[in-house]
Amino acid sequence: ERERRNGPSHLTSLLIYTPKRPHPYTIDLTPTQPGSACQTPSFAFRQTKRSNTQSTQQTAFSKDNMGGGPSVERLDAGRLNDYVDCTFFTRKEIIHAYQRFLKLRGPGNKTEKLSLQELSQMPELRVNPFRERICKVFSEDQTGGMSFEDFLDCMSVFSETATRDVKCSYAFRLYDFDEDGYLDKQDLLETIKVLCGETELKTTEMELVADKILEEADLDGDHRLSYVEFEHVISRAPDFINTFRIRI
Repeated sequence: ERERRNGPSHLTSLLIYTPKRPHPYTIDLTPTQPGSACQTPSFAFRQTKRSNTQSTQQTAFSKDNMGGGPSVERLDAGRLNDYVDCTFFTRKEIIHAYQRFLKLRGPGNKTEKLSLQELSQMPELRVNPFRERICKVFSEDQTGGMSFEDFLDCMSVFSETATRDVKCSYAFRLYDFDEDGYLDKQDLLETIKVLCGETELKTTEMELVADKILEEADLDGDHRLSYVEFEHVISRAPDFINTFRIRI
């Protein structure tokens, strides 16, 4: 009971982990003002793409330059304004993100997407044990490959000025490995394996950690964490909004 009142230490120390290691190649895209038109920016992107993918491609990118990748000069002004409205980035920061996206594409990549392998080479993701999971969650087709809008979604959610609610929503999705809307013991075990590696802890030790997390944070006793329970944990973690961050 004392742990419940003071905050679930095991869960906050485990589930809000994000490496804060600085990297000399980083480009600071931290926005000066958050976007205001969309409460949850990534959902707006996905709705736009689902409703009219072809229109998005033709509006945002130059058709005559598609073979070698779209150029920054051909990033449509109207689409750029839409990105400003639906992310926590300014126009300048979105253009920087676009330039970074193009640089990450390998010379043999003639598609409009970055592959999982290309994304995993980003210094900011390379040191993150959740890199593959991050790529899959933000990939529209869940393969791990990202279009520019997927990439911008990801960088926006992990930006310094993204809201706590947005970050919390995507943190929950990262840990919900079976995507059933709950964090059960198996999800927690998968999370522990990602963070610690299967050789770091014995199976019995991982089981004990998962059980302890549920004991501390499962308020309704159903042996799993709902989003509301997870959000309750995050509300007691003042450092969460700063640790759940990637700066490119």
